[in-house]
Formats: sequence, structure tokens, C-alpha cells
Amino acid sequence: MTSQPGGDSAASEAADPQWQHVLTHRPADDGSRDAAAKRFAERGITPEQLRAILTDGGDALYAAAAAGDPGWAEPFGGPLAVALLSAEVSVFAAHLNSRASGVRSVAVAELLDEYSAVTVAAELGVARQKVYEIARAGLRPPYIEQVPWRTS
Repeated sequence: MTSQPGGDSAASEAADPQWQHVLTHRPADDGSRDAAAKRFAERGITPEQLRAILTDGGDALYAAAAAGDPGWAEPFGGPLAVALLSAEVSVFAAHLNSRASGVRSVAVAELLDEYSAVTVAAELGVARQKVYEIARAGLRPPYIEQVPWRTS
């Protein structure tokens, strides 16, 4: 973590379309996408490196950390870079979890049009009250349309 007084090159990196594409799971309108891109660029992490980490779900990071060899974090840019990359895997996983919850909500709401809450609850293995809670949540886009490991 070095100080870069007057250095503004990372800010211009944030607007890079590659960063915008690899960070699509972050909202574009609240500044978090640009802030994340800037943090990555300041650490020397490229959009391609982040894409690879997100595509493998953090498997390479985990394998290296679990092996515990001296200098295990260096191939990824050091411990700070690993912390940033791991955090982004978590942000991405949270996004996918929200998306899946929204889809489940829509499906449960549709089930309630045809079946009783008791029946739906029994099928899902949740309490009847939880069924109503699930159905109320709904989809809250924007969500990414496909995960990065899908090419079509």
C-alpha cells in the first residue's frame, strides 16, 4: 500500500470498458463499480486476472492459500491483491445468491396461485409463514444475465 500523490492513472482505468464488463455484478450507478476498478488497477490487477478468478470461483486462490507454501500469494500480486480478489469473489457470490433468491420468489408466488401455502411450505421444507415471506421479495434487478463461465 503505497501512496501515489497526484497519481490519477487508476481513476482513468475505472472507466475502461473491460473493467465495466468484468464488474457487471456491481451496480453501475452508485460508483461502486468504478471504485472497485480503481482499487484493482492501483494494485496492478488487470480485468483479465479478475475475470479468471471469478470464472474459477476463487478455486486457484483457495488452493494456494490451503497449501500454505511460503509466498503463496505472490503469483496473484501479494496478500493485498489476494484480499481484494477474494472480496470480489464474495461480492459476486452474493450477487448470484440475490439473483437466485429473486427467481425462487417469483416461482413461489406462482405456486401460491395454484396451491395452498401449507402445501408449498411442505414441498419446500419451510414454515408456512416463510412461504409468504419468500413470495413477497420478488425480483430486484439489475442482475447479470449470465455467469462469466458461460460463453453463449
